[in-house]
Amino acid sequence: MSRMNILGRTIAIGLFGLIAGAAMARPQSGPVAEPMDASRYVFQRVVYQNSGGYPDDKSYAQRLLRNIGAHVAATDGKVEIRVVSFAAGAKLFLMAKEDADLAKGLDGLRVKGVKFLICNNTLKGLKLQPTDLYGVTEADVVPSGVAEIARLQGMGFVYIHP
Repeated sequence: MSRMNILGRTIAIGLFGLIAGAAMARPQSGPVAEPMDASRYVFQRVVYQNSGGYPDDKSYAQRLLRNIGAHVAATDGKVEIRVVSFAAGAKLFLMAKEDADLAKGLDGLRVKGVKFLICNNTLKGLKLQPTDLYGVTEADVVPSGVAEIARLQGMGFVYIHP
């Protein structure tokens, strides 16, 4: 038998094995229904990026807070969330000083354990102090927003940028 025939038969046998194995691995019953409540989720560690939402920062901020609130609700609190704000994301905290709804949204998420962090580079660039921003303290300031996101990802946090 020639080398080509042997190679061809070897490939054919291998492909047959793969196809047969895949067919046998298929479940014989219908799809398994997954729970649609919080029991569906295991504990999660998540970092959200907030770098603003040009051209309408207020709409973006409202959507961001709704998304995070829905995340907390869906997991029944089985989640650790950090929101890292930098660049235009700092506007959320400036707007919240004048907008009671945004302030209420921030406060409600903080009570549920969501931590809001702000980039020191952004504060310096905008010539702001933590006290210029709604609810921001020195403890909420990180050296660099993007470096903080990378650090958190290295610690196992999943990255989300809505």
